[in-house]
Amino acid sequence: MKLLGLTILVVAAAAATGCANSDRSRDISNPNVSGATLAQQVCSNCHGVTGNSISPNFPNLAGQTEPYFVAQLSGFKSHGRRDPAGFEYMWGLSRSLTEDQMKLLAAYYTRQTPVSQPIEGDRERFVAGKSIFEGGVPAKGIPACATCHGAEAKGNAVFPRLAGQHVAYIAKQLLVFQRTDERPEGSLMKTVAHDLTAQNIVDVASYLQALPSL
Repeated sequence: MKLLGLTILVVAAAAATGCANSDRSRDISNPNVSGATLAQQVCSNCHGVTGNSISPNFPNLAGQTEPYFVAQLSGFKSHGRRDPAGFEYMWGLSRSLTEDQMKLLAAYYTRQTPVSQPIEGDRERFVAGKSIFEGGVPAKGIPACATCHGAEAKGNAVFPRLAGQHVAYIAKQLLVFQRTDERPEGSLMKTVAHDLTAQNIVDVASYLQALPSL
């Protein structure tokens, strides 16, 4: 009985130590938990351990630009970014994040390698999508996406990486920019997206999702 009791105490102590270990914690309110730990044990539930999200409902974060990533987390934390699909998850998760944790999270995902995922869009729309990405829609005064997001859509500072992003996510965000003020920091994108047709959006989203594989 004494041996059994001692074993129970040892196991309990080990468990308690593990829960208190910030390197193995899911406590998003603890400022001592590192960005890598948060990424692997909290964010991974939706975005994957390496930031390559399997679900089209959640954006890929691997290879994302650090300034853009930090800006979005800050927007969620301040409730400045309020698109429904974002705030339903991210307002609560970002509430207690420190500036250092946000920077560490951004650094973690920037270092991750984006992987080519199964093609989600219609391959027949790639040519039209490429045309919009590289040349815009001149007849409507819509500039080329590549101007800000880079020739390979890998992003540029505050302009996010779009290459390999899920079709549904890109389309959803373009509609947010087009119809609402739920992403006020994206006022430039509201102007750019305003005259895109539903087909334009599907075309460019399909092309961008497949871009790493083309």
